[in-house]
Amino acid sequence: MSQPAQKLRLSALIALVVGSMIGGGIFSLPQNMAARAEVGAVLIGWAITAVGMLTLAFVFQTLANRKPELDSGVYAYAKAGFGDYMGFSSAWGYWISAWMGNVGYFVLLFSTLGYFFPMFGQGNTPVAIGCASLLLWAVHFLVLRGIKEAAFINQITTVAKIVPLLMFVVIAAVAFKADVFTRDIWGLGNPKIGSVVEQVRHMMLVTVFVFIGIEGASVYSARAEKRSDVGRATVIGFLGVLALLVLVNVLSLGVMTQPELAQLQNPSLAGVLEHIVGPWGAMLISIGLAVSLLGALLSWALLCAEILYATAHDNTMPAFLKKENANQVPVNALWLTNVMIQVFLVITLFSKSTYTTLIYLASSMILVPYLWSAAYAVLLSGRGETYEGARRRRMKDLLVGLIALGYAVWLLYAAGLKYLLLSALLYAPGVILFVQAKREQGKPLFTLVEKGIFSCVIAGAGLAAYGLYSGVLAL
Repeated sequence: MSQPAQKLRLSALIALVVGSMIGGGIFSLPQNMAARAEVGAVLIGWAITAVGMLTLAFVFQTLANRKPELDSGVYAYAKAGFGDYMGFSSAWGYWISAWMGNVGYFVLLFSTLGYFFPMFGQGNTPVAIGCASLLLWAVHFLVLRGIKEAAFINQITTVAKIVPLLMFVVIAAVAFKADVFTRDIWGLGNPKIGSVVEQVRHMMLVTVFVFIGIEGASVYSARAEKRSDVGRATVIGFLGVLALLVLVNVLSLGVMTQPELAQLQNPSLAGVLEHIVGPWGAMLISIGLAVSLLGALLSWALLCAEILYATAHDNTMPAFLKKENANQVPVNALWLTNVMIQVFLVITLFSKSTYTTLIYLASSMILVPYLWSAAYAVLLSGRGETYEGARRRRMKDLLVGLIALGYAVWLLYAAGLKYLLLSALLYAPGVILFVQAKREQGKPLFTLVEKGIFSCVIAGAGLAAYGLYSGVLAL
């Protein structure tokens, strides 16, 4: 952990943030948004997202600077502020969200290849799952070669995948038509998508998914060459990705109408560019998507292993997850992560889960870690801890933290009951590792408050299990 060879510079940290956020989500953004909202609601939703996610970025920046001893972000903030079980739950949820997103990326990658090779279908055929499994273990053994080597490759893929996106922005800007953009701003001609408020709520989980990874630099804070680079990388990466996402989404709505976009097959960005310039546009986006997904798979493989390794080091997770190989890669954490991805790839084969279903589930799993991080920032500034003699700064951080916390609560509402229950079903089994970690330390399992919280998780998991059994819920 402390060897100079493993230290990451600002450019590597920014690449990890950008590489983690820009995966497959942006390439499916036009259809995913149009299926749920018209132009007016999309603009409102992006405004809410920009403010909410920017405050979250500032929260991670503030906490990285004010609590430098809390390495690995996310879960560490929840643990420091609200106890062991909340810290464990944040780590567990973040970890599941990360590898669940990778499952979705594998499905989208081979769905894209299905455009050229019908045997891959929608990315969940036996051939597609077999090839995805081979790619999964290729990435696994690449990461085993060393954190810094994999991070360097991620920088290259991050640059490579941005090029076709920038080309799309330029081409779409030229093809943009104001009459198409303003045809039905509030969706009055399509009552199926609901009121403006409902449209905004329904698009929220999509915006969360495309920004998952905003905390990427915080996760690697222990490996940063300079601690101050962690916050800088978070904000720089966020602003760049936000601009790109909004441009891709808004320009698409000026090229094709909302009903046309909603009917596109993912990756829908390929369909939009094909509409403008012909078949070569779809080819360009497909190649860009393949590069993007390969980079994102690598980024999230790194993040998944790192979060388990860090939590094991401070006894939040069992000690076996601390084991490293000769290249200082957390080998057991990486194996556990990729075995779970393999299991869910097989499940995808039988359940026929779509890319959209998987990203919604991944998004819902990360809401708890974001919520507790924002709450901890409010707690620090509210108490005045680390703010001695800096009242103005304290008030500013308190306001930012409250906005971020309100945004996190809004996201829980936007997720809806289905994904909250499915999240509970995934959170519940984590108690096995929590119990093992507590036994290794010889400490009591739960506090009184934690017992109440865990009881709610079990109740939600039970309802979800019954819902899946009865057919009321479906993956």
